Amino acid sequence: MNLFDNSEITVVDIEDSIKTSYLDYSMSVIIGRALPDARDGLKPVHRRILYAMHNDESKSRTDFVKSARIVGAVIGRYHPHGDIAVYDALVRMAQSFSMRYPSITGQGNFGSIDGDSAAAMRYTEAKMSHLSHELLKDIDKDTVDFTPNYDGSEFEPDVLPTRVPNLLLNGSSGIAVGMATNIPPHSLDELVDGLLYLLDNKDASLEEIMQFIKGPDFPTGGIIFGKKGIIDAYRTGRGRIKIRAKTHIEQKGNKELIVIDELPYQTNKARLHEQIAELVKEKQIEGISDTRDESDKDGIRLVIELKKDAMSEIVLNNLFKSTTMESTFGVIMLAITNKEPKVFNLIELLNLFLNHRKTIIIRRTIFELEKAKTRAHILEGLKIALDNIDEVIALIKASEDSLSAKNSLMQQFNLSELQAVSILEMRLQRLTGLERDKIEQELKELLALIEELNSILKSEEKIEQIIKDELLEIKNKFKVPRITEIVDDYDDIDVEDLIPNEPMVITITHRGYIKRVPTKSYEKQKRGGKGKIAVTTYDDDFIESFFTANSHDTLMFVTDKGQLYWLKVYKIPEGSRTAKGKAVVNLINLAPDEKIMAIIPTTDFDDNKSLCFFTKNGIIKRTNLSEYQNIRSVGVRAINLDENDELVSALIAFNDGDDNFSDENEEGENIQEINEDLSEENNENEDNAAQDDYNKTMVFVATKKGMCIKFPLEKVRQIGRVSRGVTAIRFKEQDDCVIGAVVITSNEQEILSLSAKGIAKRTNAGEYRLQSRGGKGVICMKLTQKTKDLVGIVIVDESMDLMALTSSGKMIRTDMQSIRKAGRNTSGVIVVNVGSDEVVSIAKCPKEEDEEDEEIIQENDLGLNE
Repeated sequence: MNLFDNSEITVVDIEDSIKTSYLDYSMSVIIGRALPDARDGLKPVHRRILYAMHNDESKSRTDFVKSARIVGAVIGRYHPHGDIAVYDALVRMAQSFSMRYPSITGQGNFGSIDGDSAAAMRYTEAKMSHLSHELLKDIDKDTVDFTPNYDGSEFEPDVLPTRVPNLLLNGSSGIAVGMATNIPPHSLDELVDGLLYLLDNKDASLEEIMQFIKGPDFPTGGIIFGKKGIIDAYRTGRGRIKIRAKTHIEQKGNKELIVIDELPYQTNKARLHEQIAELVKEKQIEGISDTRDESDKDGIRLVIELKKDAMSEIVLNNLFKSTTMESTFGVIMLAITNKEPKVFNLIELLNLFLNHRKTIIIRRTIFELEKAKTRAHILEGLKIALDNIDEVIALIKASEDSLSAKNSLMQQFNLSELQAVSILEMRLQRLTGLERDKIEQELKELLALIEELNSILKSEEKIEQIIKDELLEIKNKFKVPRITEIVDDYDDIDVEDLIPNEPMVITITHRGYIKRVPTKSYEKQKRGGKGKIAVTTYDDDFIESFFTANSHDTLMFVTDKGQLYWLKVYKIPEGSRTAKGKAVVNLINLAPDEKIMAIIPTTDFDDNKSLCFFTKNGIIKRTNLSEYQNIRSVGVRAINLDENDELVSALIAFNDGDDNFSDENEEGENIQEINEDLSEENNENEDNAAQDDYNKTMVFVATKKGMCIKFPLEKVRQIGRVSRGVTAIRFKEQDDCVIGAVVITSNEQEILSLSAKGIAKRTNAGEYRLQSRGGKGVICMKLTQKTKDLVGIVIVDESMDLMALTSSGKMIRTDMQSIRKAGRNTSGVIVVNVGSDEVVSIAKCPKEEDEEDEEIIQENDLGLNE
C-alpha cells in the first residue's frame, strides 16, 4: 500500500464535520438518554430496568433479588453504559421521597432525604412495585414495537404499554444538550378524574380540567403558594411554582417551637439544618436559641426553638426568605414524541396518553382476536375429527408416518395444516363424551369472544369505555390522598397579614435596648396618678425615649452619624411592661460606635409629605419623605450634623403651597432676625389679625429654658438628604437647647407642655405669635424651681392619651382633657407626682377602648396658675 497515494482521501470541511458530529451526539443524548418519552414517561434507562426485572421475574409477588443482579442484567442486555449510572437510576426509582409512586420496592439502604448515599448494589435488594406492573401489563400481547438491543442479540420495547399516566404521575427531570425537562409529579386520583372528564368532554378547557387536576403533588408534601405558576405551566408548558415547608407552632413553657413537618421537593433536610444553624451563628437570623432534628421512621420533625422574646411569625418569614424552606420549582414539560423533543401543555399530555392507550387497546384487541380465531380454527378441526372419529383413527393407523397422516387428514376432511397437526397431537382422553362437550362449549365461547373483539375494533365508544374502566380500576387499586397543599394568591400573603395592626408603645433605653408593648397593657389613670413600671432597666441604664405606633408602621432610625435605617414595628420583639427589651443592634445594622438619636414612625412614603429634622442647637432641615423610601441594609445618609450638635426630634409634615423659592443662606439670616429680636414680654399680648388668618402648616419649636418659636413651614425650603439645614431658633441663654418640636396646622390647636417635675398645661396655639424662622422666640412655659426645665411638648388630641415617662422607668397614662388649659406665660398643674424623680419624655398614645372608672384625684395646681 502506498502511504502517499491520495486517491482514497476525501476532503471534508472541518466546520461541517464538527457540526454533523455534534448534532448526532446531541440527538443521541436527547432521544436515547436524557429525556422521557411522552407516552410512558420513562427515559431509556428506566424502561430497560423495568423490562429487565419483568423478564427476570423480579416482580412484586416474588422474593427480592440483589440489585447487582438487576444492574448486571440491564447493562449486559440493553444499556451499554456504566453500572453506577444504572444503579443510581434504580435507587431513585425506589426512593419514596423522590418518586410520588415508586416503581421499585427496595430492601436495604436506598439513601435518605438527608442526602445519604445508598449502600453498594451488592448489599441492597429490589423487586418491582405493584404499580410498575401496570406499566408493563399486556407487553406480551404485541401492544408495542420492539427494536434490537445494542448488539442485536435481543429485543427491547420502544415504549411500555402503561395503564397509568406515568409522565405526570411521577414527573421527570433531565438535562440534554441545549434543553432540559422538569415535570412535577401529580396525584393519581386527580389525574384519573381529569382523564375521565377529558374522555367525556373532548373540547374541555384548562379551567375545567383544573377542577380535577389541582396542581402538582410532591412526594415530600409541602405547600404550594399561588396558582399562577401552575396555570402558566399547564397552559404553556413552562411555569414557576413556589413551594414552602409545612410547619406548625408548639408551646414549650414560655417559649415557642417552630416544627417543620414537610419539606419542599428535593430539599436536603440535613443541609437545611446546617444552613439554619449557620445563619443563626452569623446572626443573620435572630430569635433562635436551638435547632434539632427529631425525625424518625414516622416522618420529618425538624424543631427550631425560639428565644422568649422572639416572634414565631417573623422568624418563620426570615427562614423562608433565607433558607431552602422556600424554593421554586421551574416547570418545563418537555418530552419526546415521534423521536422529537417538544414542550407540551397539560391537555396535550393528557390527550397523548389517551391516544397511547387507544393504540394499546386496539393492538391488544387485534392480538387477542387473532389468538381467538386461531384457537377457534383448531377447535373446529377437533370437532370434525370427533364427529368422524372412527374414520380418523383408521386413516391414522393406515399411514406410514405422521407426515403422511397429516396430509391424508387434510385431503380427506378438508382441514388446514394447523388443524391436522392438532388432531394428531390430540390425546385419547379427548375422545370421551365430556371432552366433546368441553370442546363445543369452548368453541361457542370463542365465537362470542371473536364477535365482541370485532365490535370493539369497530366502535370508538367501546374503546373509550375500556379506557375508563381500566382507569377506575387503577384509581381504586392505588388510592392515595393528596399530600401537597395548595394555597391561593402567593403574592398577597405577607407576614403583616398574620400580625394584627395594633397600637404599640415602643421604648428604647440609653444602652440601646428596645421593645414594644401593646398600649392596652397600661391602664389609664387620672391626673396626679403614681403610674406603673414601664420597663426594668439595668443599674447603669435608663429610659431615653418612647413613642407610640401601629404594628404595621415603618420605623426610621436616625443615628448620631446622620444615617437612617428601616425597621417594621412588628419586627421589634414584644415584651411585658417590665421586660428589659432587646438590643437594637440585633435588629438593624448599626456601626459599633453608632447611636440612635431619633425614631420616626410612618405608614407610607408619600411625596406629599416631608421629613423635618430638629437638632439640639436649633437647626431645622426639611427633606421630601419619598427620598427615604429605598433604604438599604447599611442605611442612607439622612442629615449632616455640626460637630457639637445632635438630633433632638424628627417628624413628618404634609407639604402645602409652593416650595419653589430661594431660602436664605446661613450668613444672611441675621438681617431678618435683628428686626424680629424684640422683647418677648412686650409682645406677649400682641394681637395680630394676619396671624389669626394664617391657615398653612406651621412649625413650633420649644427649648429647655421654656422658650418657643412658631413660624411657617414653607419658610423652610425642601433640600436634599445629605444637607445640613438652616436655623430654626436662636437661644437667649448659653446652656439652652431644643427639647422638642411639633407641626401645627391651625391656630385653634392646643399645645401641651410638661416640665421635669410633672407639671403640665394646655395652651391654644394662637397665643404664640407667628414669627420668622431664626428668631429668639417667646415664652412657652413659665419655669420655676418647682417646675424645673421644660422636657417636652405635644399637640393635644382628644382621641389620644398622654404618656409620661420618668428616669426611673415609671410610666403614667392620663387623659389630655383632664389637664387644665392655661395661658402662654403660666406653669400649669401637676400631672405626675414624681417626688425626687424627674420626667424625661412624653408622648401621645391611643385611648383605651374599655375605660374603667377610677377614684378622682383632687387637682393640685400648687398656685402656679396666673
